[in-house]
Amino acid sequence: MGQHAVRNLRDDDFPALMRMEQEIFGADGEAMLGPYYVRLCCDFFSRYCFLATCEGEPVGYLLSFVRDGEAYCTTLAVLPAHQGSRAAHLLIRSFVAAVLGRAERCWFTVKADNVAARALHAALGARDLEVRKDFYGPGDERIISCIDTEAVARLRHRYERLGLIPTGAAKENPSEVVQ
Repeated sequence: MGQHAVRNLRDDDFPALMRMEQEIFGADGEAMLGPYYVRLCCDFFSRYCFLATCEGEPVGYLLSFVRDGEAYCTTLAVLPAHQGSRAAHLLIRSFVAAVLGRAERCWFTVKADNVAARALHAALGARDLEVRKDFYGPGDERIISCIDTEAVARLRHRYERLGLIPTGAAKENPSEVVQ
């Protein structure tokens, strides 16, 4: 695969995100994010939302919010042809760099059969807390997991030790990550 890069979302990323939503989720009959939500992420909440590219073409994204010391990672998606590449790793790295120092806990929701996402959450230090029924509508079940305060501190230490994020205070504006 070619060179991957990750940057914060911009307002002009909206069409690319909607296309990826269709290819990743819509093609499998999954519910897709509403355009209003995606537009909000692109235009107003881009500080914690990221786009992964390969050779300049969008291949994945991570959408999240931070409020009152809590981070909510709502979506991490990579096009099927780029799954297993560096895209997901670089998205997570950018997310961690953006939220460390601003969030004491990080929350995830995931379907029980999404083994890859559940393994990623566990590797980051998340613990499953509950199963919520009818989360996005009738019959939809999601596992709620959380990286608690102690796990966030361990995650920060590990990422700093590996040189993946700067030591000390979180960066005010995460720069583009390229690998």
